[in-house]
Amino acid sequence: MAGRALALCLCLALRGASGALASEAAQHRANPIRKVVNLLSEMKAKVTAEGEAEKKVFEEFMCYCKTGVTTLEQSIQDSEAKIEALTNKLKEMAEKKAATEAALAEHTASRAEAKDQMAKAKALRDSEHSEFLKFKSDSDTNISAIAAAVAAIEKGMGMSFLQSGAANLIRTYAMEKATMEDSARQTLLAFLSGADGYAPKSGEIVGILKQMGDEMAAALADSQKEEGAAKATFEEMMAAKTKEVNTLTAQIEEEMMRLGELNVLLAEDDNDLEETKDTLAEDKVYLAELKKGCATKEAEWEARCKLRQEELVALSETIDMLNSDDSLELFKKTLPSASASLLQIQEGLAVQRERALAALRASPHQGPELDLVLLAVQGKAAGFEKVPAERGDGCEFEERAGRRRQEEGVLRS
Repeated sequence: MAGRALALCLCLALRGASGALASEAAQHRANPIRKVVNLLSEMKAKVTAEGEAEKKVFEEFMCYCKTGVTTLEQSIQDSEAKIEALTNKLKEMAEKKAATEAALAEHTASRAEAKDQMAKAKALRDSEHSEFLKFKSDSDTNISAIAAAVAAIEKGMGMSFLQSGAANLIRTYAMEKATMEDSARQTLLAFLSGADGYAPKSGEIVGILKQMGDEMAAALADSQKEEGAAKATFEEMMAAKTKEVNTLTAQIEEEMMRLGELNVLLAEDDNDLEETKDTLAEDKVYLAELKKGCATKEAEWEARCKLRQEELVALSETIDMLNSDDSLELFKKTLPSASASLLQIQEGLAVQRERALAALRASPHQGPELDLVLLAVQGKAAGFEKVPAERGDGCEFEERAGRRRQEEGVLRS
């Protein structure tokens, strides 16, 4: 059983060695130039594929560069235009603010002046009205006194009138205010003083008194007219000034509101201007960096394309050179021939056979089966043509009984 197992293992080893030698022989028979050409073709295809992939990535990046540069340049132009517009707008609003502040100051001063004029006019009107009331009161009193004096003298009661307070009023008026000739004033004053000799002249006194009364009444009437005119003028002036003050007040309120709005707009536009300037500065920096980066990438891509093109040209030239007729003839002369390959294969089989014989002789399991294998390996008449046959569980020996007896007889002889 041990000999049969050993023979089976050796059978499998020889089949494997035969297969390896056959594979080695096939490799020797293959054209090595074709292998190199195939390898170079694969390299060329790989370089081309990598170039296409890199080209796609580069085109996407350059598209981003173009879009980014265009966007940033447009943003810079918009920012510059906005800065110019905001600067002009701020200048205009500053001028409007200054004009509004000047108008507000002027209108405020005008309103204050109008109110002051109204206050002064009212004070003057009050003073004039008080004077008129006093004049009217005095005039009414004096006129009443003169009327009483005239009535008393005409009734012959002149002496009793001289003792009354009305006579004193007439005396005071005649001395201080009455506009008459001095002779008439002296005659009246002499009568009012009660001097003798003036009784027969009572008619003259009555005439003087009536004239004084008429003058007083006329003066009172003129004063009343003046009072009326002054009152009308005052009311008209007060109405005009009131309207002026109301107009100025409305203008002042509007200007104060406009100033508040201008201050808010100035603050907002000033902040917007600062932000736009910051954005413009950032965009310029980023645009410069983007252009620099894109230019660097483009230069690198050109260098890479040039290098790849040189690689492809070198690969193509090498492939063409290897596929040329001259190269094939040269390689045929330098490569070993088929006979040399056969010799190498035969030498390989001999070496394997010697190794197998040495292993069989050194085996401790000696017997008829092992002797049969030794004969086959040494190239004797007996062979393994019918030994290896794959049936179910491995190699079996056909007709092993009869053949074993024949081979044992041969070995003993």
